[in-house]
Amino acid sequence: MPERLSALPVLAGAALTMALLAVPSAALAQKIVCWKDAAGKVVGCGDRIPPEFQKNESKTLDNRGITRQTTVSAEEAARIKAEADKKAALKAEEDRRIAEQRRQDTALMNTYTAASEIDVRRDRELQVVDLQIQQLKAAVKGAVDAHAAQKMRYANFEKKGKVPDNVKDDLKRAAAEEDRVKGRIAEKEKDKERIAASYAQQKARFIELKGGTASAATADTAKPAAAKK
Repeated sequence: MPERLSALPVLAGAALTMALLAVPSAALAQKIVCWKDAAGKVVGCGDRIPPEFQKNESKTLDNRGITRQTTVSAEEAARIKAEADKKAALKAEEDRRIAEQRRQDTALMNTYTAASEIDVRRDRELQVVDLQIQQLKAAVKGAVDAHAAQKMRYANFEKKGKVPDNVKDDLKRAAAEEDRVKGRIAEKEKDKERIAASYAQQKARFIELKGGTASAATADTAKPAAAKK
């Protein structure tokens, strides 16, 4: 019997030690959540966030008051996502631009063996457009003459006091045709500018890829060969 009684304090001490060791573990498991209102001001703390504040910013602290987790508001999360999406879109666009430039560079190097070949091709295209302009200029003369004739016809009827509807329509058509042909000439002149600029860019890039400098292409591309008369 005395041996059993002497063992009781030992068992009680062991149980107490285990209980004390369990206290810090339970305390560490506790957490406090503090939440903010829409203006960003802390308005409360507890073991859970009230439903009306769950979309706002909050932070979780341990039993020592150290912040363990921060949650941004729904509005801030949307802003962050929008910013990330914008950056991703810009990167995707830049990747596409780089890929397209590589494709163009490969095609350029496969098409020409010397920069002078670019000049020859440019001049050939410009001569085609110049020929089209010459043909349109001939058409302009006819359109101008037809318009002048319709204006004279209109004036003669106007002197008599009344201009028939068909005469008015003929004058409008003649004026529209003159404008159309002149507009076509203006478009062709712009085509020439576009062609010259495009080939100047190609030549500069070709020389750069060959190890030269873009400025080396300036002199030759600045003055395309004139079309043969």
